[in-house]
Amino acid sequence: MAQHFEVLTMGRVGVDLYPLQDNVGLEDVETFSKTVGGSAGNVAIAAAKHGRRAALISRTGPDAFGRFVHQALRQLNVDDVFITDVPDLLTPVTFCENYPPDHFPLYFYRLPIAPDLVINPDELDLAAIADADIFWTTVTGLSREPSRSAHHAAWAARARRPLTILDLDYREVFWGDRATASAEVARALPHVTVAIGNKEECEVAVGETEPLRAARALLDAGVELAIVKQGPKGVLGMTHDEIVEVPPTPITPVNGLGAGDSFGGAVCHGLLSGWDLETILRFGNAAGAIVASRRECSTAMPTTAEVQAIIAEASHV
Repeated sequence: MAQHFEVLTMGRVGVDLYPLQDNVGLEDVETFSKTVGGSAGNVAIAAAKHGRRAALISRTGPDAFGRFVHQALRQLNVDDVFITDVPDLLTPVTFCENYPPDHFPLYFYRLPIAPDLVINPDELDLAAIADADIFWTTVTGLSREPSRSAHHAAWAARARRPLTILDLDYREVFWGDRATASAEVARALPHVTVAIGNKEECEVAVGETEPLRAARALLDAGVELAIVKQGPKGVLGMTHDEIVEVPPTPITPVNGLGAGDSFGGAVCHGLLSGWDLETILRFGNAAGAIVASRRECSTAMPTTAEVQAIIAEASHV
């Protein structure tokens, strides 16, 4: 019998090496922190911090960093049963530079191809994917084969089950050209029920950056819930029956990377809890703000109590 997971994510995982010095280029950084990273991995970790049973479908290299990924995920209560090695490839490493409050360049070391893009359709546990309460995927996973075909096989197994989520997570460095990315997202949207992205990612997905128009275009493309993140302007959520906008949670940024993944894990928790859309978005905003106020990503994911505390604090300001 397939294992049951409340949150099952699929996609990017690796090792983050983030500087412990701010406002300097990598050539001048003296020390780094090492944590497990990658968007799909971070979302699973964020959901696990809220007490959800989470697992990640991905692949690593048969190397020391790959072993670290398995070890770190298990320590953070994410099941690694669906993560396998790819012979002759290295586990990806990602560096960033830290220029608070809003500039955090990323440098991905994923050549010739990252193991997490070598997820093969015939290796998937389709029963576990179909059974998961939430199945979370990202646009990055559509950038190369065989990962692209694996995603479509997974969505076919879900058969548009509710809470089949696509993170619009577009990063130009992973794609040969933007038009190809837009075409692949257009193919994907009819197979998912929830889409989440910022304004720039919505432009790639549906050609719109204005939040209301972008959300409507996502609904027209087939999703049932569209969430448009607007950075300092908050977040918008739209279904066929309601439109909700919530303001940002005020914080002092330390490192904005990972805030979107924290938001995603918090949204998963809210959806599984049966909350109304406004409560979900406020909770997600606060969870993202907490990570933006911390230096690391995966290990910075907040607990439910921490999120509730910052919401309570903000309500008194």
